[in-house]
Amino acid sequence: MLGTMNRRDLVFSVLPLGWPAWADAKNSLPGDGRAIRLPSDFGAHPNQRIEWWYLTGSIEAEGKIFGFQVTFFRCRTPVADTHPSRFAARQLVFAHAALSDVSAGRQRHDQRVARAGFGVATTAEGETGVHLRDWRLRRSGPVQASQYTAKVLSPNAGFNLDLALTATQPPLLQGVNGLSLKAPQGAASSLYYSEPQMEVRGTLTLDGRPLTVTGRAWLDHEWADSLLAPGVVGWDWIGMNLADGSALTAFQVRRADGSALYAGGSFRHARSSVRSFAPSEVQFIPGRRWTSPASGAHYPVAWQVITPAGRFTVRPLMDAQELDSRQSTGAFYWEGLSDLLDAEGRAVGRGYLEMTGYAAALIL
Repeated sequence: MLGTMNRRDLVFSVLPLGWPAWADAKNSLPGDGRAIRLPSDFGAHPNQRIEWWYLTGSIEAEGKIFGFQVTFFRCRTPVADTHPSRFAARQLVFAHAALSDVSAGRQRHDQRVARAGFGVATTAEGETGVHLRDWRLRRSGPVQASQYTAKVLSPNAGFNLDLALTATQPPLLQGVNGLSLKAPQGAASSLYYSEPQMEVRGTLTLDGRPLTVTGRAWLDHEWADSLLAPGVVGWDWIGMNLADGSALTAFQVRRADGSALYAGGSFRHARSSVRSFAPSEVQFIPGRRWTSPASGAHYPVAWQVITPAGRFTVRPLMDAQELDSRQSTGAFYWEGLSDLLDAEGRAVGRGYLEMTGYAAALIL
């Protein structure tokens, strides 16, 4: 499932060999049509319209639980590469950071946006190296043992993050060897890998007070020309680190009436065997809802998620985890630390639930 490895690169094939019956082998790949190649694909893909590095995790300090999100987005604009002005905004870089203080029942968040270049914002090719002013995410080390550093300075929101993250498992290719379909017949797709079960150590500075933190994290890197098929208003997604070392991903993309146009995900056992899910094998059943006082959106913050790996309950550690990103990406969305419970109601994991398109249809 993880392809073949030589001395220098880890190469993941996306050829029709082993293509499951539910996937259309005629689908073309995003971008230049080649296989995912690591380590080079840890870096940016500026020819693609949209790309993100999405880092979430659960950390603890002094017996208190915090959730964190640090996400960098790169967007290719319609400005041609041949435009004569060096100030032309060919690439935009956005960044979001959020901290869920569970004991206080409070979420803090901040955002940044700038055109790429001039030392203000960069998304390096060939290796993960993204920064936007004083926010940074960098990767180093072997492909199967990544080392990341994440730094966020957010005085307006009253928190700083300075984290070191160590991969405990190889990268996880989502979809079919990295090709993640988001609609039938390949109407929307991306290239997509995850780094689940990362160990976290570092410092959280909260209102000027430094706290030593430890925990677990999850990183997604995804790039595409088209992620939303016609008629799609948003998606629901979970990325869960299980206590036994396994990793669960599940998602659905929704129409305006709330029905699922498409679904998918994967389960990787701690021993590294991977099971990708067919659209018909994943079901999201909404439960209790929370209404945002800021956007008026009604979010189903509790879910039953049915997958081939089992039937699970997703339960937020706090309800108020909506982000107002209208000053950068232009949308409200809910992104929050949540527990994963098995069919008997036992907590078996923790990770993040993401819900988009509830305040208004998402536009990428």
